[in-house]
Formats: sequence, C-alpha cells, structure tokens
Amino acid sequence: MVITRELLIDGKEKGAQSGRTTPVINPATGQMYATVAAAGVEDVSSAVDAAQAAFEDWARLDPSARRAVFVKAADLMEQRRERIVDLMAGEVGATRLWASFNVTLAAEILRETAALVTAPRGDVLATRQDGALSLAVREPLGVVAAFSPWNAPVILGTRAVAAGNTVVLKPSEVSPMSAGLLIGDVLREAGLPDGVLNVITNDPADAPQIAEALIAHAAVRVVNFTGSTQVGRIIGAHAARHLKPALLELGGKNAVIVLDDADVDHAVDAAAFAVFMNSGQICMSADRILVHESLAEEFVAKFSAKVAALPSGDPADPATVIGPLVNTDPEQRCGLFAARRVAALVEDAVAKGATVLVGGEVQDASHPATVLTSVPAHADLHSAETFGPLCVVDTFATDHEAVTMANDTDQGLTAGIITENATHGLRVARGLRTGMVHINDQSVADDPQAPFGGVGSSGYGRFGGRWGIEAFSNTRWITLATQHATYPF
Repeated sequence: MVITRELLIDGKEKGAQSGRTTPVINPATGQMYATVAAAGVEDVSSAVDAAQAAFEDWARLDPSARRAVFVKAADLMEQRRERIVDLMAGEVGATRLWASFNVTLAAEILRETAALVTAPRGDVLATRQDGALSLAVREPLGVVAAFSPWNAPVILGTRAVAAGNTVVLKPSEVSPMSAGLLIGDVLREAGLPDGVLNVITNDPADAPQIAEALIAHAAVRVVNFTGSTQVGRIIGAHAARHLKPALLELGGKNAVIVLDDADVDHAVDAAAFAVFMNSGQICMSADRILVHESLAEEFVAKFSAKVAALPSGDPADPATVIGPLVNTDPEQRCGLFAARRVAALVEDAVAKGATVLVGGEVQDASHPATVLTSVPAHADLHSAETFGPLCVVDTFATDHEAVTMANDTDQGLTAGIITENATHGLRVARGLRTGMVHINDQSVADDPQAPFGGVGSSGYGRFGGRWGIEAFSNTRWITLATQHATYPF
C-alpha cells in the first residue's frame, strides 16, 4: 500500500496549493513507497507566515509547559519505534539497527531540549555607570528555516527543531516523512501549538527555488542545514546574501588513527563500526584508517577478515549490516545508481594503482563492504567523500606523519584515535583540524548535550547543548539605571 501525506502548515495537513504531488521511492526495490505533496513557493510563504504568527505566543509560553511538550514527544517517539523502523526501511533502506538508534537518539535530543528550556543562560556585566545593572540576556531569534537530510532522518530532523523558536522544516526529498512529517506528527500529538513547527515537502526538481524562497522570506531569522558540502555552499550563499546567520553541518573525509600502543582487536572493531555503520552513509563515517606500521600486518589481516564477514542484504533482517544505498538523483532514485557511484570510485582508484583487500561486484542496490590500500593522491577516492561501504587503509611511521595524513583534506568534521595511552592520544588530537575528535574510540559519535559540528568545508556553527541554544538565540545588552545619571548638557 502506497502511503499518502500532505504538508503540515499551522497545525493542519493540507495539499500543495498547486495540487501537485511527488513520489518517494524505496531504494532497495526502486518501487514507489509513498506520495507527498509537492510544495510551491506559495506554500513556503504560507508556512513561514504561520511560523511568524505563532512565534510571540510560543516564546512567551510558560517554560514548564514548553518543557512538558518535549518530554511527552520523547516518550511518543520511543512508543513509535517499530513504526519508525518500518518507515526508515521503506524510505532510505535503513537497517533495523540504524533505524532503532535513530529513535533512541532523537528521544534523547527531545529530552535535552526539554531540559534546556528551563535553563536559560545570561550574564551580569561590569559597568562604569554608577548605580546601574548591566545584563547580557539571550532571547529566541524568531522563525528558523531548517533543512534536514535523509541519512539519519529522525535524528537530524529532530535536531533541526530548536527550542524557543518557531520552525519551517524542509526535509530531504528522499525521506520527507522520517526527516520531517513524522517529527511534526509526534510533536503535534505531544501538544505543540499550531504553527510552531511547519513541514513542507517538495519535488526534487523544485528544491533550488523552494530553498531560496524559504531563506529569502523576510520573517526567517536564521538558517540551519545538514547535508552535503556541495549543497551547503549554496545554502550558505543564500543566507549570506540576505544577511541571515546560518549553521551548516556538512560532509567529512574522516580518519581513524591507530597508534602504535593501540589494542589491535579493539581497533579492528572500532574501525569496522566507523566505516560500515549505515553502510557508510553517515557524515561521521571513516573513509580512512591510518595504522602505525608496526601494527599494520596484524590489523589488516584481522580487519579484512571482519569486513569480509559482515552480513549484507535485506534491511528488514536484524542481522544485516550492509544494506541498500540511497541515491539522491531525482531521475534515478533507486540505490543501484548510488552503488555504481561507489563502484566508480573503486574502479578509478584501482586503475591508478590501488589494491583491493576486500570487496566485490555491485549487487542490486547494495555495494559490498570494500577495503582498499595504496590509493594514490591523484585518484578521486583520495579526496572525495565516500558516503558508502568503502574505506582506505594506509600506514604511517610517526605521529607527525599520521596527523599530516589525517589533515590532508579541506574537510574537518571528526576523527577517532585508537590508543591505550590517553596522554599520547591527546597529543595527537591537538594536531588534528577537526571540530570533534574521540580518543580510544572511532569517529561516529553524538551526544545531544555536546557541541557538534566541523571546520573548513565541513561547515560552521554548533548543534547541541548550550552551543545549540546560542546558535538559535540572540544576545541582547540590557541596562537598568537605579539612579538618575548626569549629562554634559
């Protein structure tokens, strides 16, 4: 049965004003999974107007009432776990493990949001004016234009909804329900007032004009986008043109570094998770495993054996690790084309001198878990974000060489450093140009109370905790004179 969904504007489900719809394709089968409303620019305007109209009342609402909405939403999210697992399998071919993790972390994000609602931050400032109180206070900005991606749709769609502001959420065309409409359903059922969260879905061909119209709307005060670096540059340029702050969390060319004092078995398990969780379709996935030359032979043998044994196939099977890939080309939505993209990176690298340690032929919408070594600098894979079940293993002789290799990219999202010596790991971590680094762990990690984001072409700004609140609020200077001042005239 094909699911049918409409836009969510001002608390009501409604079709696009044009009457148009667009299909959602199951990447594993290439068959239609759902149809959703295809918003036009006029629908964008209606959604922003609704968010603007709801802002004042939402911002003034008793903090405990706002907190209660997010707490209840977290509970509802967990109660819908099985439905969400099915939804993510149908929209993005997600394995059960990955979809269930999306539910768990999204619920944690909602609870952290609830906690922050009643924990406002501000400062009492020193002042040279006698008898005056000087304050720096943070206030919500207004309407947020939020763009959520398909690869961790429930997590990143939930993260895009900032406490204290009203939101127009534009989810990925690949996952309009799990990255958007589902979150609207949960929050509405939890008691979120009409207009506070509006969700607009669109046809892929209309994405550029929808994004531009959303960012350009006079009532929008801030933009947040999670997705590819290529699209992030476009979103950032639109925001800058309209003098609006933007938070961009983009792609990564992430490394896991295995130092000479690492536990090899732990390193193998950590690296396999970092590379192959969600078939490598995570912004934090490790594309590169850098191993000290003294451990290389043992690591490569054990890592290759583990990767070769990873279960692949039907995402509905709880044992599956490598599932179908997702393709974002509006003309070729089946995962087969994404698998061929990854295969093309492998073929180019091999043609230029790389060696395949583990791998095989493309199978339907899946690409087999693949490991390469000796990839030359002029191969596309050396600099391109893989975003698939593929990694490169390289060796290094010194810590300085490892840091240099890890930094050989214009992206700087995250990294993992495997070591049994914390001070050794910290020394190496200090040299990495990344927004995040995890010592004696791999690169894929997220806590809702931690500052999440990258540097360089991986974007700017931070989601999470008080850093997220700062990104979506404005600092105001307020003074209170307790006695009359004197003036020179």
